[in-house]
Amino acid sequence: MMSIDLSRLSAKQLAALIKNAKKQQTLVAERAPIAKVRTQLTRAAKAQGYSIEELFGASATAGPGRPAGAAKPGPRAGRKLGKVPPKYRNPANAQETWTGRGKQPRWLAELTAAGKKVEDFLISKVGGVKKATAKKASARKAVTKRATRKSKAG
Repeated sequence: MMSIDLSRLSAKQLAALIKNAKKQQTLVAERAPIAKVRTQLTRAAKAQGYSIEELFGASATAGPGRPAGAAKPGPRAGRKLGKVPPKYRNPANAQETWTGRGKQPRWLAELTAAGKKVEDFLISKVGGVKKATAKKASARKAVTKRATRKSKAG
């Protein structure tokens, strides 16, 4: 909340401040509650075949709190957020993947709404290389290298 040092204001300045504050108070009191306006906007968008998210973005459904233009709070100081490999792949379009972090992508949400399970789209099931297989292959290479070195040395 804003604090004003009233002791430094003249009588004229105090009167102007009170007048402006009363005017602002009247404007705020006459406004419809946020929930009511949100409901009206949602209904109007739905009547035209849209959702609030389509019109204003995902932050529009977050509710009151941080203003729309305000920056999101960043990661904690000193904490690095690394890039994560994707865990899920769209079988219809291999370019569409999801790491499993954050909001589900539309393609996955639509498929799960149609009765599919998220696990059905794991990259290891869809056609990617399984991690265990990759580890075994690299272990085999290491064994082969060691055997080659021993045979050359002996």
